[in-house]
Formats: sequence, structure tokens, C-alpha cells
Amino acid sequence: MRHSCCLLASALTVALAGGCASPPPALPTTAAPPLAYTVPALPEAASGYQPKPGWWLQRQAVAAANPLATDAGAQVLRAGGSAVDAAVAVQMVLALVEPQSSGIGGGAFLLVADGGQLQAWDGRETAPAAADQRLFLQPDGQPMSLKQAIPGGRAVGVPGVVRMLEAAHRQHGRLPWAQLFTPAITLAEQGFALSPRLHSLLREMPALRQDPVAGAYFFQPDGQPWPVGHRLRNPALAVVLRAIAAEGSAALHTGPVAADIVRRVQGHARNPGRLSLADLAGYQPVQREALCATWRTQWRLCGMPPPSSGQLTIVQTLRLMDAARPALQPAQPLDHGVPSADWLHLYAQAARLAYADRDQVIADPAFAAAPGGRWDSLWDDAYLAKRAALIGPRDMGSAVAGQPGGEPLAGAPQPPQAEHGTSHISIVDARGQAVAMTTTIEYAFGAQLMSDGGTGLAGGFLLNNQLTDFSFVPADAQGRPVANRVQPGKRPRSSMSPTLVFDARSDAGDAGEGRLLMSLGSPGGAAIIHFTAKVLVGTLAWGLDAQRAIDLPNFANFNSPTLLEQGGFPPATAQALRARGHTVVETDMTSGLQALQRRADGRWFGGADPRREGVVLGD
Repeated sequence: MRHSCCLLASALTVALAGGCASPPPALPTTAAPPLAYTVPALPEAASGYQPKPGWWLQRQAVAAANPLATDAGAQVLRAGGSAVDAAVAVQMVLALVEPQSSGIGGGAFLLVADGGQLQAWDGRETAPAAADQRLFLQPDGQPMSLKQAIPGGRAVGVPGVVRMLEAAHRQHGRLPWAQLFTPAITLAEQGFALSPRLHSLLREMPALRQDPVAGAYFFQPDGQPWPVGHRLRNPALAVVLRAIAAEGSAALHTGPVAADIVRRVQGHARNPGRLSLADLAGYQPVQREALCATWRTQWRLCGMPPPSSGQLTIVQTLRLMDAARPALQPAQPLDHGVPSADWLHLYAQAARLAYADRDQVIADPAFAAAPGGRWDSLWDDAYLAKRAALIGPRDMGSAVAGQPGGEPLAGAPQPPQAEHGTSHISIVDARGQAVAMTTTIEYAFGAQLMSDGGTGLAGGFLLNNQLTDFSFVPADAQGRPVANRVQPGKRPRSSMSPTLVFDARSDAGDAGEGRLLMSLGSPGGAAIIHFTAKVLVGTLAWGLDAQRAIDLPNFANFNSPTLLEQGGFPPATAQALRARGHTVVETDMTSGLQALQRRADGRWFGGADPRREGVVLGD
């Protein structure tokens, strides 16, 4: 093994520092033969809206954003792998076939339910040690625009997804780590057919051509993206993945791959960044305690704690709706199969209040104290009752933060700022292990900066622009600091909301939280919270199956105008909301929801968003 590892390092042009280490330990508790990966025929996929049927599975299932990635996970499960094993394989294939959304240059949040334990793994990117709160301020003190901040090295954070998956695999893997890279390496070497969605997004991102590695890989000599169906090979990524398969995350965080990342970040001609070799080598994922809350006595909703704002804001919104005055509770939440104006009004008001608190207090817990010493103080019944009393029959306008925990808040709220990107994976295996993982490089194609790992070969992987999830403005006019400002080593606040739902009425079962009922999540920036909440309400409160709940038109309120998905609601809905004082904006809202739902007969039912290319596969 040592000899073959060193040959691989040679292929990377520079020997790995310190020689070739042994692969990370796995837990091979099955006698299954080595994974014999078979490249599947490419299923039909499309950009835009493609109706999905929903899928019935008996024992195990994978839901992911691209058919090739879903299939890789399903093949791992059939080879005896665990849900975590499958998640590793899915992520590596997504890095190849859905590079605009996630990959080894980004980060992720992972929930794992495995028998008697529930774990929350934080693989969120961190700010470099040389970063400071003026990172996104211009010389005159004004914040940069996203267009100025994103392209190049400035916004690149220390990637965490590979090291996080490695740590989770050590505890929950069943197949050897190296085997899990076989699908992605095979597809990278043999090539995959460029999907309609990737092609359409490349057409909308001509600036990506300015990066020499990305431009040569994604575009033809005439500057046009490769056509749909073009067989795209990525030999550089194949070499890097072989190194990670053999050496573990050290092959990404140290040695020639790390050196190439740092060279491209610091040496960017227009927008250099501050990422260093020490930042990469020192990165560590964090195992946190999952945040769980009972909703309507029946369901136990579990998600990520900060730096994610997803679980806190979802639960607060749902409980604020329940705490509102009886006269405001809609008699019919659905009107002709879509959320009614009465229900949307109540939801928008609750979301305004929840987002006001989110923008005021939620940040990396290593840098920002929880109000009252507990993050779930945002859910205290007395506090929610006081906040819900602000909800009336008309739109309240911009809400201000309350005082969760009963203490005055000294900081400043974060000004409005866009979030982007991501992909979601939900998996359950035949032994009862379940995964919900949301993974990201933030903006479409991240920092628009591609590393070939120092191989000199075509292709590679995109780097994240995750630092733009920090507040560009570090303080308000009075000098009060924003909790989510840039600080060295800090993890930016996120909206990613991987969610596991348990039956709160059962005393025993998966993860000690009761019987597992669902795994779900979505991409979509700050709207992830709303997309995920929609499916929770649709399935749990309204009795829809996962696919029908995903299909419902999207809606959102970020303590701003009320957004409705273009073409999803009858004109009367927007009219009724405007009559209540709402500013309504109808716009495209491209979620990418994936959900697995246990039905009454014990079988699994999977749903995938018709707005993207995802499918569900399993047995």
C-alpha cells in the first residue's frame, strides 16, 4: 500500500509531505465483496420543471440531486455499505456531475441517526487566520457588492466536507474508505454526459471562462459551453480523488493539492484571498449536539445547531404560527391544492419575527453566546407567546428582534444579504442508519476558481466562496457589532437545514428519539428554511406524501416582501395578500428538495424536486 500511495503522490508531481500515510481506518463489519461499480445508462434529466412520480422502496433508499450520484449511493448500499458510506460516494460524484453546487472544495452539515445515537457533524468552512472584519469593506469603508466579492480568492474559506465525512466514516462506515471513491473516479476517467441543467447554468455564467482551468474544462474554444450530452472527462479530479481514497483527507489538506489551492487563492490577479497552508492543515470538523424540538406533541424535529440558523428558524416559525391568536388560524390551509392566502399571511408574519431574531443573534457558537445561555431559548413558550401577540390580521411590516432569554441584546442585526447554492442528500439503509446532509460551495460555481490539484491535467474542482455568508458590514452606525461578522477561524452562519423527523409518541427506536419518520432538506440559500418548512407542514400537518409536498409551490418571507413562486398560485392569492398590506413579489424559486418518508406500512416513499434533476433509488 505504501508503494502504491507514493506512486500516486508522484502522479501529483510533488511527493506528499512526510511520505504516504496509511488510509483512515474503516469499520468493515460486513463480508460483502469489494464494490463492483457499474456505470449506469444516463437517465433522462432536464433543467426547468420535470414532474416526478415519487418512488416506493422496501428497505433502503438514496435521494440526491443528480441521477448518477443517486445511483452511486444505491450501488454502495447494495454492496453492504452504510448510509454514511453511501453519502461519501454520493458527495464525490456530485463534485463531478453537479460542480456548480457542491464538492470537495466546500463544506457541509451532516445528521446521522444510527441505532441509539443521533449525531450532528459540522463540516462548515472556516475563515482563514489572516481574515478580519474588514475583509469585504472597500477603502472608503463601504461594503463590496457580491459581484466584487465572489470571483477569485477573497471569499474562499477552508473547505471541510471531506474531513467531516472522513470523521463520520470512522464511526459509521462499513465499507473501506477507498472503495467509496470508485464511482466518482470511474466517471471522472470515463466521462459523463453533460446534463441539461449544468449546460444551462454554464450559459448563464460566462465569467467562469476567465478562470483558466475552469474555462478550458467547461467551455469550447469558441467560448460556448459544451453541449448537452457531451462526454466530459475530468482527469485532474480523478487523480485528486485517488489520492484522497488512498491517503484520506490529508491528501486534500496538505501536500501538492493544498499547495495548488493556496497558490490560486493568494495569487488571484484581481481578487486575492488569505487562505494559507496552515489553515488547510489545521481544519477540524466539529461533532455537535443535534437540536431537537417536539412539534404538536406528535413529531420530534431534529436539525443542526448554530452556525446553522435552519433548525432554530424553522421551529420558531412553526411554533409562532401555532401560538398566534385562534382568530388568525386559517380554517382551510389549502385552497385548490395550494397554500391559501390566510395560511400564507400567518406564515409570513411568523417568518418575519423568526428572521428578525435570526439576523440578530445566530452565529458561530464559538464566537457568539446563545441568548440566555441556550439556543432553544428562541423556542420558550412564554417568549413565543409574547412574540406571537404581534401577529395581526394585516402585514406587520419589518419586524424587530425580541429578547430571547429575557436579556437585552447588545449587538446589531445583520443587514439583508443574499445566500446561494448547495445540494441535499437523504439516505436510509437496510440496518436503520439514516443520513440527512446538506452540502455546498455557496454561489453557483463557488468562487469561480478551479484547482487542478497541481496535476496539470484538465479539470479539477471548484473552490467555495463561503466567506460571503458572513456579514459584509461588521457593525452598525452606533458601533454595535454584528454577530455574524468576519473573524479569524470563524464559521459563517448558514441556512442549511438537514432534518430528521422522529415519532415523538414512541418510546424507543432510531437514535433514541423515537421511530424515524423522515429525512429531508434542500438547497436554496436563505430560502432553504422555507423550502424545508413547506415539506414538514405538507407531510406532517396536511397528510401529503413527500412528493406532493415537494411539488407544492414555494413561498418565503425574509422579513421583507412576501415571495410567491411564479406561476404557482392563482392570481387571487396575491390579491388577497396585497389587501392585507403585503408587498408581494412573484418570482422563480428553484428549490432542490429531497425527502424520504416512512409510510404507515413501514415502506419508504421518496420524493425529489421537479425543479431539478434529482431522483430516488434503492431497494
